[in-house]
Amino acid sequence: MTAALSVADLNSRALAVMRIGVGMFFLIFGEYKVFGSQFTLHGGFQFWMNRFLEGGAYPFMVPVLRNFVLVHPTIIAFLVAYGELAIGIALILGLLVRPASVAGFVYMVALLFSSNYPGPQAVLWQYFGASLDHSILALCFLALFLGRSEAAWSLSSWRGAHVRASGSGSKSAV
Repeated sequence: MTAALSVADLNSRALAVMRIGVGMFFLIFGEYKVFGSQFTLHGGFQFWMNRFLEGGAYPFMVPVLRNFVLVHPTIIAFLVAYGELAIGIALILGLLVRPASVAGFVYMVALLFSSNYPGPQAVLWQYFGASLDHSILALCFLALFLGRSEAAWSLSSWRGAHVRASGSGSKSAV
């Protein structure tokens, strides 16, 4: 017979499901960019930046994309690729979840403003509708930052449970 789970345990498990799911997406996104060369070395990154500039970027982001991002495309493409991979690994393993969540949130907001502009004549609700692909993930990262998803199904929770179970919390003389 198992003891009933507390609300905190249930919430940690629910957040862990989201953490692992988002982590899997980012592992897949980063993996194909890191282990393939199309995105980083053969114009894939520049293709997307130019596509964003053709009509998806918020007006205040256009100079940033043109005068900074596209001036250093290879470096930024590798930063994106390895950043996505690192976020994915961190979330799946439940290690450094808060720093990974901050990085993911900043990245999603940058993508939102780089690619989800509905146009100057759009009504307010269209801004939200146009941003769904990035705003939903940004909210997931915010929830992961605020919550304790690493309390369930993570290497840090596994390590903590094994340390408590073995009673090796005390330091031994060397």
